[in-house]
Amino acid sequence: MTDLNTPERGAATGTGDRSRPRAALLALCATQITSWGIVYYAFPVLNPQITADTGWPTGATTAAFSAALLVSALAGIRVGRIIDHRGPRTVMTIGSVLGVLSILTVAAAPNLPVFVAGWLLAGLSMAATFYQPAFAALTRWWAPDHIRALTIVTLAGGLASTIFAPVTAALAKHLSWRATYAVLAVITIPAHALALKAPWPKAPPAPAHATGGADVVARSRPFWMLAAALTLSAFAVSAVVVALVPLLLERGFTTTEAAWALGLGGAGQTVGRTLYAIIARRTGATARTTALIALGALTTAALALVPGPYALLVALSVAAGMVRGNLTLLQATAITDRWGTTHYGSLSGLLAAPTTAASALAPFAGAALATPLGGYPHMFGLLALIAGLAALVAFGTKPRR
Repeated sequence: MTDLNTPERGAATGTGDRSRPRAALLALCATQITSWGIVYYAFPVLNPQITADTGWPTGATTAAFSAALLVSALAGIRVGRIIDHRGPRTVMTIGSVLGVLSILTVAAAPNLPVFVAGWLLAGLSMAATFYQPAFAALTRWWAPDHIRALTIVTLAGGLASTIFAPVTAALAKHLSWRATYAVLAVITIPAHALALKAPWPKAPPAPAHATGGADVVARSRPFWMLAAALTLSAFAVSAVVVALVPLLLERGFTTTEAAWALGLGGAGQTVGRTLYAIIARRTGATARTTALIALGALTTAALALVPGPYALLVALSVAAGMVRGNLTLLQATAITDRWGTTHYGSLSGLLAAPTTAASALAPFAGAALATPLGGYPHMFGLLALIAGLAALVAFGTKPRR
């Protein structure tokens, strides 16, 4: 049996310094910032201007954006399999090309159907350039020291909103939303094409309990329990992020105060990611999964129950952000911790599909539930229960050895 905690030497694991393409880590940090910043975070900033200029319903433009996330979830399954066999260079370079084409299509859209088509194309780009393909690349190249590389790239990705939200807003003050999108179509093609050309290591042998291939693992009870736990958690976490501002507004705080609470929660997310390596060294995969999801449930319940003061709500937002930051890396390492790196791309694509879909649907579902439940505090209470259920499901994610 392969011991997942024992470093293996050579290019197959990427543990030797010469086998690690250092330029790839720097390139992926840069492209995660630009890809997330342009394709994802620019939209919420520009959407009010889009609807005001075109007259298209806000629900329709937002639905187009959510549809891109759903396309990304489905396409990510195939992307993961390709990376397992061929490496990340070609698929991520093509994804960069599609990203540029999709943003230019959105910017030039003469009507709503073309606008929607542009976002559907963007969904393919997301699948090929966002975290999942980057995680697959770094896990194969850097294992068993992959947590450090994954932490670095997620810390960089966390800067996307910090950089591109204000940049987009500044451009939008002087340009139309169409011109702003055209300016933002920064090409990440060279970084992916040039920095990811290192030889793709041969997959290491699968541990004994994971023999039979990715399909066998994907049909196993622990895998489906893991997928269910992370999907329920992703739904709750995504709904909390979108609903935090309405929650605080309902409690009488100003828009500025609510925005600061949300922004500081994002800072907490970055801090949380720096702690994951320490947590991973001291906990097993199942215990870590259960504990982090349970902490997400507790912070959500606290936000539901605590009406103030403002400083305490900000502290809870920061704590919730720290949990979110750890949950990102938890999903990035969930496959390796249980089944090794052999089929990481394929299995992580399957695992990410339902969680991404849940994240796309959560904002709509959360807003729809708030009114019949009697307000956002009650809705947060329901989300806490969903996250608590996810923590219970996580107990069954340990594979049989």
